[in-house]
Amino acid sequence: MTRRSSSEGADSAIDASEAAPAGAPATTGPVGRHLGSGGGHRVLRLTALVMATVLVAAVGFVAVQVLRLQSNVSTLPLNLAEDQGSALPVDSSTDPLQILILGSDTRTGNSGEFFGDESDSSGEGNSDVMMLLTLSADREDVTVVSFPRDLLVPLPSCVDPETGDVSEALDLGQLNGALDEGGPGCTVAAINNLTGLSVDHFMMAGFNAVKELSSAVGGVEVCVQEPVDDEYSGLSLPAGTSEVEGDQALAFLRTRHSFGDGGDTGRIAAQQAFMASLARKVRAEGTLTNLPKLYSIADVITRNLTVDEGLSQPTELLKIADRMKDVDLGNIAFVTVPTEQWVEDPNRLVLNEEAAAPLFDALREDRGLTEDAPEPSATPSAPETPQAPETPAVDPATVPVLVINATTDTARGAEIQQLLAAAGYTQSSPYESVPAEVSQVVFGPGYETAAADLAARFGIPDSQVLLSEQTVGVQLVVGADLATGSKVVVPPLGSDLDGQTADQVTCQATSGL
Repeated sequence: MTRRSSSEGADSAIDASEAAPAGAPATTGPVGRHLGSGGGHRVLRLTALVMATVLVAAVGFVAVQVLRLQSNVSTLPLNLAEDQGSALPVDSSTDPLQILILGSDTRTGNSGEFFGDESDSSGEGNSDVMMLLTLSADREDVTVVSFPRDLLVPLPSCVDPETGDVSEALDLGQLNGALDEGGPGCTVAAINNLTGLSVDHFMMAGFNAVKELSSAVGGVEVCVQEPVDDEYSGLSLPAGTSEVEGDQALAFLRTRHSFGDGGDTGRIAAQQAFMASLARKVRAEGTLTNLPKLYSIADVITRNLTVDEGLSQPTELLKIADRMKDVDLGNIAFVTVPTEQWVEDPNRLVLNEEAAAPLFDALREDRGLTEDAPEPSATPSAPETPQAPETPAVDPATVPVLVINATTDTARGAEIQQLLAAAGYTQSSPYESVPAEVSQVVFGPGYETAAADLAARFGIPDSQVLLSEQTVGVQLVVGADLATGSKVVVPPLGSDLDGQTADQVTCQATSGL
């Protein structure tokens, strides 16, 4: 079936209006109405001309923008492995889609010295960020899987597209080093081997992409539990919530010293939180349905992006944006591929194959990770031996608790107070607050044990247990994820996967290094 363009539709409207000349007598209707009929035709003709002009201008704008964006894009081959065939063509609007997102580290010298111009870059470098973005065919689910840079995996033999050099296949090699063996196509080949997938596209961005994109959207909100002042990355943030853009956004994504245990795990968690926050902001501001703003962002991205040939048309990027614009934030999952320490070097990681298998199965079968797992079949089990109740680690009657009701249910604060009283926390008082998505426990000095106990009772993750020097006692912030029941509702992410969904607001634990 041949589709008609918008301009063809406009031409038809013009022809129809000109079929009856202005001022011609009406051949139907009461006598004396011909002047009114002729005026109606003039209105129709003027309306058609205006609509045609607007449509032609819009089509012209889009065409110019697409051509301009296309001139921005750099391309490299999708797959460089000698023993892997080419990926089958996909429809970016309707097929399951896997896109490998790479952040390249091409700086020389100290890994923290990444500010300034691009003159001190050399070669492809290593992959600073490796994320596999998967979009389901039904447009219901998005999964983003992070791969640690210290992960050891089998590396295929790759052909460098510029020099023709062939790299040696390795039984175990560091995944982020595949980029330097010929480009992103070698990392794609390694991910294919690891997951059993056939990655459809890749996007590789340099440092400027993060800086310019974060500024183009007006900053991205992030949260840290304690102040951060990292001399290596230049990241400087006060405790609590801040908006970062430019160099500070890049520092937040790249720091290896500020979060968690000071290694890659904490950094990946911060990257996932940043991406989730970016998704929330873009959705809240309607960016994906605002063509001028979308083109502005696409311009930033394409100027700083290297992609495979199949993704070099900016229209393909717009198709992907269209697919993502209506996905529920709770169905956008950010997870880290399950790993374990390598027995020969605890500073390196290898794949935890048993834990990773359900994740890779879900990706291959085009299933979202936020769906409830099937209930296991019931099997008889021996009755459990009654256990003696544990001695409380803290006397709850001595702990002052402020119950901050951040739900839309005005009775929820009183319900939580009843649950606290049943657990022995008799010194609780209510406070109504503005709605919040995520529950938290905020505690003052000396109340660490009580905070941990309350977090465990209500299922609040450690990342949402925060120390505040100004707080006396404990504050229990009751968010939308604790609007009912006695445990926070966390969207399931399958098996033992670490991560979050895009609707979850997380606050990063600092490393103290």
